[in-house]
Amino acid sequence: MALNPDKPRLLKLNTAGLVLGLISSFGLCIVANFQKNTMISMHLVGAILTFGIGTLYILFQTIISHKMQPHIHGMGVFWVRLCLGLWCLASIVTMFVSSVIMYSSLPGVDLAKKLHWNPEDTGYAAHIVSTISEWSLAFSFLSFFLTYIQDFQKITLRAEATLQSRHLFNGPQFNVNVRSGETTPLLTGSI
Repeated sequence: MALNPDKPRLLKLNTAGLVLGLISSFGLCIVANFQKNTMISMHLVGAILTFGIGTLYILFQTIISHKMQPHIHGMGVFWVRLCLGLWCLASIVTMFVSSVIMYSSLPGVDLAKKLHWNPEDTGYAAHIVSTISEWSLAFSFLSFFLTYIQDFQKITLRAEATLQSRHLFNGPQFNVNVRSGETTPLLTGSI
């Protein structure tokens, strides 16, 4: 927001986007640490945080990109982000509907532990649609993050390393004044 500090509404949108992005990232940690076939409830909470809140993040960032053009980028980036956001939303809706159909067609079956499906199984088509939707959702997220490439190419980061001493020991007999230009070898003079 250093580019537009005089727009408080844009700053609020960006702060909300940051919070949503952090929540979505936390959800991804939950999904990664609680596998579907061991703790389905925690896995689902993580998935909702990752993809549900992540879709809101995409919406906020799309609105921000619309408000920041033409200063940062053109309308093309906005339209690409909007299309990717709609793709993400369509994938979520399709995944939710197909999952509801799959779970309602197989009452009493522990679907989290069902690893092998046959085409003749009840709910097989809904399972396939749900699986394709999940992968589509993941690709829409990755594609959205690729739209940041141009934005980050406009930023340069530099790190400066300052050597405070020529050794790791902080005793008074070994202090070397680096700024004075002293170039004595390491560990000399007191051994």
